Amino acid sequence: MSTLPWATLHAVQSVIHREALYLDSQRWDDWLALFTEDAVFWMPAWTDEHRLSASPERELSLIYCTARAGLEDRVWRVRSGLSIASKPLPRTSHAVTNSVFCPDGESQDKVVVDSSWTCHVYQLKQRSQHVFFGSYQHHLVCEQGAWRIHSKKVVLMNDQIPTMLDFYCI
Repeated sequence: MSTLPWATLHAVQSVIHREALYLDSQRWDDWLALFTEDAVFWMPAWTDEHRLSASPERELSLIYCTARAGLEDRVWRVRSGLSIASKPLPRTSHAVTNSVFCPDGESQDKVVVDSSWTCHVYQLKQRSQHVFFGSYQHHLVCEQGAWRIHSKKVVLMNDQIPTMLDFYCI
C-alpha cells in the first residue's frame, strides 16, 4: 500500500495515462511537454534470455536518450518525413496497467511508478498488426506544481521485432 496521498497518486497516474493518449493521438508537443529538460528515456536490450543490459553507456540499448532533446529529435524526424520507416505512421493503441507507486526517497515531490503496458500497432502500408508489451518504470518529479517525467525505462518483453520500432509504439 502506497503512503502517498490520494491526490498525488491520481495526478501521477494521470501523467502516465496522458502519455499513452498523446502517443496514440500523435500529439507530439503535448507528449514532449510531459518530460523534464534533463529526462532520460531508456529501452535496454536483452543480453540473453533473462538478462537486460544494465548500463546504457557500456551495453547495447534499443533506445537511449539522455535528455528531452533526444526525444525532440526523434519527433522532428517523424514530422519531417525523413524517417522513411515511419511513413505512414502506424495506428497505435496503448494500455498501461498494474501501476505500483513508491515514493522516491524522502521527498514528496518525487515518485517511482512501475507499470505493465501493451501497444497494439497497425501498419497501414503492410496491412499488418503486432502487439508490443512489457514494463515501464517512470520516475516523476513535481516541478512548479506539475508532475513531469524525469526518466522512463521501457522493457520490451517480445523483442523479436517484425517491423520498425520507435517511441510511438512502445
